[in-house]
Amino acid sequence: MKPFKHLRSAAAIFILTTTAGTPVLAQKVSMETASASSVVGLMPQSMAPIWSNTGLDIQLAMGQTLTKSLLKLGQGSLDTAVVPPPAYANLARGKGPYAKLGAEKGTALSNNVRALWGFSASNYHPIVWGDSGIDDWSGVKGKRIYTGPPAGAANAQIKALIKRASGFEEGTDYEGIKAPWSVATQGFKDGQYDVLVLPAGLGSQVVTEMGLTRNIRILSLPADANPPSALGMLKSSIPSGTYQGQVNNNETITTWQTVMMVMAKKDLDEATAYKLVKTYVESRQQLASGNAMLKDLPADEPLGGVIAPLHAGAARYFKEIGVAIPKELMPR
Repeated sequence: MKPFKHLRSAAAIFILTTTAGTPVLAQKVSMETASASSVVGLMPQSMAPIWSNTGLDIQLAMGQTLTKSLLKLGQGSLDTAVVPPPAYANLARGKGPYAKLGAEKGTALSNNVRALWGFSASNYHPIVWGDSGIDDWSGVKGKRIYTGPPAGAANAQIKALIKRASGFEEGTDYEGIKAPWSVATQGFKDGQYDVLVLPAGLGSQVVTEMGLTRNIRILSLPADANPPSALGMLKSSIPSGTYQGQVNNNETITTWQTVMMVMAKKDLDEATAYKLVKTYVESRQQLASGNAMLKDLPADEPLGGVIAPLHAGAARYFKEIGVAIPKELMPR
């Protein structure tokens, strides 16, 4: 019996040893966001290696049209995505880019999606070339203006910005050019449009490099221009001196800032949702110190801009740190 006993002990030691040496498989989480030239893309890209250290393998797809990403969440084919609040509101009503779905199907899909947190995203930069002859908004009449991706929520935001700044309507006073974010800057450089309304963080490298190769002008909104409350934006400014090569960089530019939600499919497991939120909230200072475009994240209200019910994992974390959750945002 003793040899058998020794054999059992040796086998047990072998199992324990090999188990201890086996790496734990990371939890794969698919995520979509927009271009890396904006906070919307840079934030999850910067977070990916930090999440990786907690055992979450983020499968990040960038340069996406976020209204389509939201549709994937509702269909359950995507785990997480950055979503503009107006897109969620439109899906819930079957309006805007989701009009073909109808109210009933749109509502059903929106019920399959939950919010994780909100964050202030990009400032709209209405850019023209410094030698274009366009000195203010009156000069954009009859021009070609980039208005975002074909199916994006940004269309409504940019058109509202142009309307508030100039009084002009798309199709009547100017030609709106729709194209993916990934080609927006190059299209402007190639002369495909006269005005580039680009969402970007303050001090954006893309805008900086543009001004270093050819002088630019950033058009300012009227000082009292407040964005429509339903479009997920806040009034903001681009401080004077932010960009070299900007012919009017002695001015403080009044503009609008987008607010975004990070959302997940409803059946994403609670532990994963909890870890995503906790790691992000506790890493915001690290993100801010690592990139100037992300410097405003630590000051964000974590539920700012959130208009959808929270995922149970997100709600659990916010309760732990004492964040008051409005009744309408409680998990369902």
